[in-house]
Amino acid sequence: MRQIVWLLFCREWRLAWRRPGDLLNPLVFFAIVISLFPLAVGPEPGMLRSMAPGVIWVAALLATLLSLDGMFRSDYEDGSLEQWVLSAHPLALMVLVKVLHHWLISGLALVLLAPLFGLMLSLPPSVLPVLCLSLFLGTPVLSLLGAVGAALTVGLKTGGVLLALLILPLYIPVLILGTGAVEAAMQGLPVAGYALWLGCLAVLSLSLAPLAIAAGLRIGVSE
Repeated sequence: MRQIVWLLFCREWRLAWRRPGDLLNPLVFFAIVISLFPLAVGPEPGMLRSMAPGVIWVAALLATLLSLDGMFRSDYEDGSLEQWVLSAHPLALMVLVKVLHHWLISGLALVLLAPLFGLMLSLPPSVLPVLCLSLFLGTPVLSLLGAVGAALTVGLKTGGVLLALLILPLYIPVLILGTGAVEAAMQGLPVAGYALWLGCLAVLSLSLAPLAIAAGLRIGVSE
């Protein structure tokens, strides 16, 4: 089983680097949204600092959503997804590997870029570790919940809008907790409660989302 997981991860990694545009699009979108924001509201540091947590988190959420529609699309079109469903190996484990790979090339990259854009929006340096921690705990939840919607809409030719309608309501608690943690750090308040709730959501999503994704893929392939 360990060998299957490793081979699947290597396959996903090679396929991702054959399509560099799919890797760069969410990151470029994230950078553009945050870079254009000061041009729209003005360069006043106080205003940028007060809006920075929400802007960074909304940009990260939308960048993640942008990359979700194609998560299972190519596998569905070339028939490999059907082979996954018919395989004797646990489908939930295989989709977990795929979602983990998706997070490593998109979510983790957003976490690494966040301090740079936090400084651009005048966030205090002392708040940047909390920003990174909130994104590190929250972006896996975004990928896992988004993968559930991507699995349910994999058989639809125009599933992007439906995917957004399905997933955005589920993203709201993560958005509130993530921005709340950064705002609490800016005010000198404890952030442990926010971090624990984000961690609980991450563990819960990691436990249940692969099963929901596998069920959604079975429905999508059977149709």
